[in-house]
Amino acid sequence: MPLIYRKTAKGLAEIETRAHRLPPRLRSALILVDGRRDVNDLRPMILQQPEETLAALAEQGFIEAVGESAPSPARPPSPPAPPPPAPAGSDFDGTRKAAVRALTDLLGPAAETAAIKMEKARDFAELMPLLTQAAQSIAVMRGRAAAEAFARRFGVL
Repeated sequence: MPLIYRKTAKGLAEIETRAHRLPPRLRSALILVDGRRDVNDLRPMILQQPEETLAALAEQGFIEAVGESAPSPARPPSPPAPPPPAPAGSDFDGTRKAAVRALTDLLGPAAETAAIKMEKARDFAELMPLLTQAAQSIAVMRGRAAAEAFARRFGVL
């Protein structure tokens, strides 16, 4: 069964202070460790050498194993059912925040550039092309089903 990791006190301190000056690859992975995701969930989010990266964080005392996840079915888990898309003219700020959060949850650190652009959008006209680009990135990194769910949720299908 896949291990679940959480940040240690040293890991939490590193997130806040950067005292140990972790390389970007290790820091990005450390940010993703939350005590809920198991190794199978983290693997697609950690873009380079996920097993070695997690092992290095554990060896250096930034993360620790807290248990094992329940056995999963043979097929990969499907993304959660998205809420209905926001209608045009609805709460722009809420939609933008939800899109940034969803993108970050799906792509982890790889979403940073797109998330920053989305946060700078001032209205739906600026946000919609960014949502389309985000859906394309999700398709490449997480698969077509995840991309379609994201696109449906934010009305870019």
